[in-house]
Amino acid sequence: MPIFQRKFIKPADLILDPMYKIIYLVLIIVVFVELSDAVSVVDVYRLVQYDIGGVPYGSRFAYLNHHAASSLAAVDLSRTALILPLRELNLSFIQEYIGQKKPLGGLLLLLPQIFNPENSESEDLTANDGVDDHFTNTLVEVERLLIHSNIPYPVYFAFEDEDTKAMLADVKKNDVAGQPATATTGGYKLVVSAREPKKVVSPTIANIQGWLPGLKTEGDSTQLPTIAIVASYDTFGAAPALSVGSDSNGSGVVALLEIARLFSILYSSPKTRGKYNLLFGLTSGGPYNYNGTQKWLRSFDQRLRESIDYAICLNSVGSLGDDLWIHVSKPPENAYIKQIFEGFSTVADGLGLKVGLKHKKINISNPRVAWEHEQFSRMRVTAATISEFPVAPDMLEKAGGLSDNRQFSSEASIARSVKLVAESLARHIYSQEGKNINIFADDSSLAINPSYISSWLNLLSTTPRVSPFLSKNDPLVMALKKELEDHTADVKVQNEVLDGMFTFYDSTSGKLHIYQVASVTFDLLLLLVVGSYLITLFSFLVITTRGLDDLISIFRRPPSRKVKTV
Repeated sequence: MPIFQRKFIKPADLILDPMYKIIYLVLIIVVFVELSDAVSVVDVYRLVQYDIGGVPYGSRFAYLNHHAASSLAAVDLSRTALILPLRELNLSFIQEYIGQKKPLGGLLLLLPQIFNPENSESEDLTANDGVDDHFTNTLVEVERLLIHSNIPYPVYFAFEDEDTKAMLADVKKNDVAGQPATATTGGYKLVVSAREPKKVVSPTIANIQGWLPGLKTEGDSTQLPTIAIVASYDTFGAAPALSVGSDSNGSGVVALLEIARLFSILYSSPKTRGKYNLLFGLTSGGPYNYNGTQKWLRSFDQRLRESIDYAICLNSVGSLGDDLWIHVSKPPENAYIKQIFEGFSTVADGLGLKVGLKHKKINISNPRVAWEHEQFSRMRVTAATISEFPVAPDMLEKAGGLSDNRQFSSEASIARSVKLVAESLARHIYSQEGKNINIFADDSSLAINPSYISSWLNLLSTTPRVSPFLSKNDPLVMALKKELEDHTADVKVQNEVLDGMFTFYDSTSGKLHIYQVASVTFDLLLLLVVGSYLITLFSFLVITTRGLDDLISIFRRPPSRKVKTV
């Protein structure tokens, strides 16, 4: 055998081999470019879905797969995802559209970055984002409408960024040109691949309590009186994944923790420990008739309940205003109410605050609880709520919505509210009412700590706290428990099931895939071009390798075969 064996290479192989490589390379480049430019992924947050007494509210669907439009110019709105930026939102339009239950494939609301909880610590955002009170009020109205409506299509919130702005600009351009996105014209398609929302089974609420025991004298067998300081820590809003509630009621929680820290210093020595027990309660279920507060009070034994002189409930004390209101259920002539109001008024004068008194009777036949102190009043315990709101919010409103974030809460206001409550309580505990003293002086060891307030406000302003979506051992619950353990004694967590009249559904956030899709006309044209190219290439190869006659014979109709019959 010869040492070298020559391999015969056909002429067709000489042509086809490099040609195939070129075709493969071109296809890979085209596919890579298309995939890198065709899709963007954006975080989106779904409108809350819940039932009250079996009546459905909120968005009832999560899956979205429709072409995008920015106006009513779309041919078929039932198959269109409408993009509405808050900056350009026509409030009357959306009220009419949702109120009349008109068909829509989906709704995407774009919010300015100032409402993004992740930007809670940005100092320059307020000045640069161009958002004024008009936008905030519009968002509040939209949120109220969405929460109290039954919407039979998916509704999502997203924040303005480069991807969403670029997509919106292109969608608007097509809409103005009279070419809304359809299967035939192309455009953008919005896809959120979410499963069907499921009911949250037995949602839990967790109440956290801590004690600062007062000082008993020798031989005193009577139970010391108790003052309760309470704040509800959970939230509710149109988008559960964004409901951080910096003011409602993050400010109340921060104020309670700082008050607990200050009194833990006072009570650390028998010489300065007061003859009052202090009970601190962080309650859950606030937006739902203060359901957690009710269950927490029912767990008290009779002796403890009877020992409570009064309770102070902290609700939204971090606004920029100078007015605070004391809301009570008992008449202003009541001795305890008089004492509370006069004590707070005296301290408020020195802080540049105005404190007003609001009396509202409880209607026992009405299950609606407007303020947290009303749950105490129903148990015949004197209580008051300190709040910046002069009137009780409606059901499920002002409980930590989309516009309630770090940008709209003031550390200085919270510190001033802490000073008001702590100084008033201390003067009462140490029988110093009416005296011009300053127990929590700024230059003393009992001074309010702005850094402490800031750190807790920042944490709460980035932590959604809608109770049905918090687990029993949620990191936030554990953090609040640990913080009370650092300042108080006998800390306990009480886990309860939320009132059965409320039903919630999961799937609160997702990923929005933005596809730029070509039209059917483009696909047909591309198919025609590719087909023509392949036929030409095939013909060229056959002619080169076999000749023109073989090419003609391929397309020539074969002669028919006649079957001979006998």
